[in-house]
Amino acid sequence: MNQLDALRQWTTVVADTGDFRQLAQFKPQDATTNPSLILKAVQKAEYRPLLDEAVKKHGQLATDEIIDRLLVRFGTEILSLIPGRVSTEVDARLSFDTAATVARAERIVALYRAQDVDTEKRVLIKIAATWEGIEAARQLEQKGIHTNLTLLFSFAQAVACGAAGVQLISPFVGRIYDWHKKAAGSTWDEAARAGPNDPGVQSVRQIFDYYKKHGIRTEVMGASFRNVGQIAALAGCDLLTISPELLGELAASEAPLAHALDADAARALDIPKLVLDEPAFRFALNEDAMATEKLAEGIRAFAADAVKLEKLMEEVA
Repeated sequence: MNQLDALRQWTTVVADTGDFRQLAQFKPQDATTNPSLILKAVQKAEYRPLLDEAVKKHGQLATDEIIDRLLVRFGTEILSLIPGRVSTEVDARLSFDTAATVARAERIVALYRAQDVDTEKRVLIKIAATWEGIEAARQLEQKGIHTNLTLLFSFAQAVACGAAGVQLISPFVGRIYDWHKKAAGSTWDEAARAGPNDPGVQSVRQIFDYYKKHGIRTEVMGASFRNVGQIAALAGCDLLTISPELLGELAASEAPLAHALDADAARALDIPKLVLDEPAFRFALNEDAMATEKLAEGIRAFAADAVKLEKLMEEVA
């Protein structure tokens, strides 16, 4: 049994890509996209026609609506190739505007429904895990629109997401690892901080154990991996979203893969329940330099790629 098949025994495998033609090779259950992945895809010759078509067909609409239609086009193509759900992201520039995030999410869902997609079962709306984004997700979940809270780097973000009843969170393993490695500089010991000692892995384990201990239904999906060691150390997590490159590495390896995270074991742990109102959330996030920096950096990067995508559309028009 290769490592990818072994992982599937305990964890739902999700493909992290906008390149939907790669999906059949790995047979993921779900798939996730983000603005950077869509931008990367439409710069390839095989996907550029989707961008051209969206602009020519909907050129009379506002740019943000054309982008949403393009995202949904990618999403529907992905859904034709997988049995599960696709995550489609709200514009990161709305990360601090609850009402605008809700409105944008509702429009994306309406576009999926117009394509006869069962959005309650097959679509997750990705939203940055700011306080405003989490509140938007709370409102959307109450309307039957399921959410995936992304750019999640801290325990405080995870606690707030669980309390809001969001469907799924995406803690960013690799970006947490990147920050700690950079901060340590020459003192970083790669071997000593690998596997279960990886700071990104430890963050996901803490969240997973907390959710299982307290019966929180929000799914935990580790994301943003740098190597297969991080993935192996989280075998047993609810879901893991993995790039095609690392999916390929897992499929090519027959090294042993152990069950690392265990919900039953987590329920036996002594973990206190935490309640965070808005001031407490903001202070806890402020106290976590890594999470504060990586959340801001992630929003800036996704926003910049949204602008690049808009510029590509203007060139077509």
